[in-house]
Amino acid sequence: MKVTATEIPDVLLIEPRVFADERGFFFESFNEKVFRERTGVDVHFFQDNHSQSRRNVLRGLHYQVPPLAQGKLVRVVRGEVFDVAVDLRPDSPTRGRWVGRMLSEDNKAQLWIPPGFAHGFMVTSDLADVLYKATAPYSQEHERCIIWNDELLAIDWPGGAPILSKKDLQGVKLPKTDN
Repeated sequence: MKVTATEIPDVLLIEPRVFADERGFFFESFNEKVFRERTGVDVHFFQDNHSQSRRNVLRGLHYQVPPLAQGKLVRVVRGEVFDVAVDLRPDSPTRGRWVGRMLSEDNKAQLWIPPGFAHGFMVTSDLADVLYKATAPYSQEHERCIIWNDELLAIDWPGGAPILSKKDLQGVKLPKTDN
């Protein structure tokens, strides 16, 4: 597994070692011991989530506040998405900055997004299946949403006009605190 820090050093791009031949491929998508050794992050995942979306669907920017803030390990098993993490940590020098990476079934890359970050993605293929491991359970009471087109963030989303859920259309601008 290759681990590369992004422009926000705590957000990590994880590239697995893939064994491929004429039959197909095999790779280890998660190994707790190897993940801890390579990333320095000691994490326990509470649940796995799977979402399927069509082209131009934009999900996010979602996050949960403490005590149920979530870290996420995100990967795409079908299609391609532009995956984004926004730093919301109050004392972080990169607060309010974002990083984005293309994740796809072809590159098999994953993005580690620590607690304290908002997460979202836009589908750039006809259909995409996104799997992600979360470090805390979903909690509607603790969930928050930042509007996808917040001008302070100025995220450069690819593709056409985004297709958004009613909930995501009601997102708010970047908060001054995590509440």
